[in-house]
Amino acid sequence: MDPRITPFNGRVAHETLRGKLEAPSFTLGEGAQVSVSAADLRASSDGPRLRQLLFGDAFLVLERQEGFAFGQSQKDGYCGYISEDQLGVEQAVTHWVASPASHIYKTPKVQAPEVLSLSMGARLAVLSQGEKFFETPQGFVPKHHLRVLGNWHPDPVAVAQIFLGTPYLWGGNTRSGLDCSGLVQAALLACGMACPSDSDLQQSLGKSLADKAPLKRGDLLFWKGHVAMAINADVIIHANAASMSVVVENAKTAPTRILAAGGGPILARRRIL
Repeated sequence: MDPRITPFNGRVAHETLRGKLEAPSFTLGEGAQVSVSAADLRASSDGPRLRQLLFGDAFLVLERQEGFAFGQSQKDGYCGYISEDQLGVEQAVTHWVASPASHIYKTPKVQAPEVLSLSMGARLAVLSQGEKFFETPQGFVPKHHLRVLGNWHPDPVAVAQIFLGTPYLWGGNTRSGLDCSGLVQAALLACGMACPSDSDLQQSLGKSLADKAPLKRGDLLFWKGHVAMAINADVIIHANAASMSVVVENAKTAPTRILAAGGGPILARRRIL
């Protein structure tokens, strides 16, 4: 079993794994919700960042120990540890941030101090609406930045292009920093499409393309530990450590550059649209 998506940490496992593995204890867990702009999901309480969860993301807590909660992200099944002070009580959400980023303000005025920053994909509960702002339990958010859950963007490539210039950040999932798989996941989730967190897991998406088949908009290209998205037959977009940002590159010269840099050849091409 892949530990990244298996809710088991050696001490406690989710009840659905009973009979599938040996564990000291099993639990159904308790629902929680990310209460900060972005929470690092770690391999262990003092380990490296694996991914980031966004404000309002649901997190199933299986264990609490020494200030950290072990559990599973409910949007993509990824497992890990989050600081307990970055989690709150699970609440129903109604809207999501459909713009690259936004803020929660103390009052419904553009001059008001911001309470919290938000990235695309963050989820909130709207209590009421005024002329220009939605009211949430945490404060006020510009109406132009939110959509009702289920009202998704139509084109993941267009969403990916919104993030052009975003700094590269290993394990990043926000407008402040993205890695290659974080960019792809953000683009697909914003279009209502399920998407795993890591590039090797994303390689299961869609259907395989023949090596010589021309690229189409939205196709995914995979290297070992890397993924890019085709804008069209000639151009790709990806977050990469060479440029340390989200950039567009020529679809023919980028693989040559990556190969020369030691990144290996393209391993798979998948059509998702």
